[in-house]
Amino acid sequence: MQKIDIQKLIICYIYFMKRIYILLIFLIPNLAIAQIMEKNGLFHYKKVFVESDYFGPEYLVELENSLIKITDDSLMRLQILNDLGYHYHTRNLNKALKLINQGLNEATDLNNTYWQGRLQVSQGAILLRMEELELAELILKNAISKIPEAESWLLYTNLGYVFERLGDLGKAFDFAAKTLKIGETYGDQKAIAMAYSDMSNLFWKQGKFDIGLEYGLKSLAIFEKRGIKDLDYDFTLHVVGNNLVELGNLRQAEKYFQQSIQIGENYGFYNNLSDSHIALSELYVKKEEYENAITSGKEALKYAELLENDFMIMRSYLAMGRASNAAGNFNAASDFLGKSIQVATPDFGDKYYLSLVYLELSKALEGSQQFALALEASRKYDQLRQDVFTDQANEQISLLQTQMELSQKENTIKLQEAKLSKSKILQAFILTLSGILVVFLFILYRIFLRKKRYSQLLENKNLEKEFLLKEIHHRVKNNLETISSLLSLQTSKIESREFQAIMEETQNRVHSMGMIHQRLYQGENMKSIEMKGFFESLGNYIIDTFDASDRIHFCSEMEPLELDVDLAIPIGLIVNELISNSLKYAFPENRFGEIGVRLVEKDNHLFLIVTDNGVGMTSDPPILGTGFGTELIRLLTVQLDGKMTLQAQNGTAIFFEFHLNKAA
Repeated sequence: MQKIDIQKLIICYIYFMKRIYILLIFLIPNLAIAQIMEKNGLFHYKKVFVESDYFGPEYLVELENSLIKITDDSLMRLQILNDLGYHYHTRNLNKALKLINQGLNEATDLNNTYWQGRLQVSQGAILLRMEELELAELILKNAISKIPEAESWLLYTNLGYVFERLGDLGKAFDFAAKTLKIGETYGDQKAIAMAYSDMSNLFWKQGKFDIGLEYGLKSLAIFEKRGIKDLDYDFTLHVVGNNLVELGNLRQAEKYFQQSIQIGENYGFYNNLSDSHIALSELYVKKEEYENAITSGKEALKYAELLENDFMIMRSYLAMGRASNAAGNFNAASDFLGKSIQVATPDFGDKYYLSLVYLELSKALEGSQQFALALEASRKYDQLRQDVFTDQANEQISLLQTQMELSQKENTIKLQEAKLSKSKILQAFILTLSGILVVFLFILYRIFLRKKRYSQLLENKNLEKEFLLKEIHHRVKNNLETISSLLSLQTSKIESREFQAIMEETQNRVHSMGMIHQRLYQGENMKSIEMKGFFESLGNYIIDTFDASDRIHFCSEMEPLELDVDLAIPIGLIVNELISNSLKYAFPENRFGEIGVRLVEKDNHLFLIVTDNGVGMTSDPPILGTGFGTELIRLLTVQLDGKMTLQAQNGTAIFFEFHLNKAA
């Protein structure tokens, strides 16, 4: 009992001190601008989340009031307006946009391009949270040329958010990689932490939870080393929790969510609060604590409505709908999900989350025996998923159709049974029972025939799809050959030997991809490539292209190995570049030699070795030519989450290691 009284006393003391502080703000003018200190007629601005993480409830009021006093220092006004807009976007999107627009008007009057760019980044961040995704993308791209590269990481981070919301996770990851590169180039730890955080979130969306957790923890380590708990640190706690949930570590995930919520409540980060309560709701569903799941969903909705953020509002209703479905309360689920769709509107930008709403609505309607409406919702889900990811099979729709037809037949049988049950005559009862058995057997026979026809239809469709897929690969190969021929014709018209070499290298890259598509439509397996034969064809082709077949021998001493086409293409391009480089630089003065390629799979890793017995190269060779081939090899290695090692001894050997799960 005494412990509770002490806690109450501490809470009352903190509340009292806050009230005293706010009162002093109005009584003592100099205190009202504690973040803007005036000394000898000059103002000094102490930025939050840079020099400190003090962000009390009165901070933004102080900062806004300070603008009245700062009339001569235009650049400080622009800095304050930008910070005000960016920090208000966690609490009030409309007010945040109004402040940023004011700053843009002042920057335009001053013809200050740099601050126009900085303010446009904040404007884009606000607009994307107001569901104006296309406008946000346009404004952010317009700001790229106005901001120095060292400060552009926040711009690329928000561009990544735009494409993530649009469902283009590949582009979103590209922008996260740009942020990481900027952070590493200029030693900006905040940029590096943000890049790792965004990558963690994108890996989570792709279902790669182990690597998502790894990057999230790396991000948190950098944030905690900085010692400042800001909006992005708060978001990263949430992302780490998401990955832990999917990995089954619910207890640890809940700790991260609660920590995120605590920071959000301290600083008024409504967007993150809504996000974390949604995640908690889904966690409670996995723990079968359905009442807690609904309560968390309502908390998420509260903060989303305070922010007036339709995206978070619709996701909050989705969380409550999902919890109601799990609890078997299908009518309540339909109500929540209907509200989510109503908030989203037909032109809602994020089709990923909208598809999840229709998926849950289909389950709710199916649970309440409304199969026709469930079928319609399932079709809408399938359509949205095709827009974001790949086409989904119609298995669920077919299942709903079958259940709907069976339900109608079962109702007919029940009516017949009810009428027949009134008969008290034994003979009539036996006849009725016989009739029911006949009907039942007939239904079973009809179901058997329908399933047989359906299986045959699926088999025919699969054959048709396989034929069409082969035809697509054939046409892609033909188109690539056409492009290769066009490049060859164009090359013959170019007088500059340097440009000819560039065009020939491009032609080889196109031909390399064309060979993969040729093997796909000629082979039996439409998803994978046999790499030994591919390397031999590719190596001999490139050697012939360089007119070196009489002096350069190519060998591929490896066992036959099949790779998925998503791995085969980038690995093929890497090998193409390395063979070309060997032919250009390793055998000067028409020397004789040998080039070898090996690809080995071991312990869930791929090891690629490309060797030549030429003149060798240093560990840090000078860039010859345009350097594009070297950059392409590096980017493809990063894409496959691999690492490259160079060994120069009796020629050159380049080793690559790829983790199969990561590379997939």
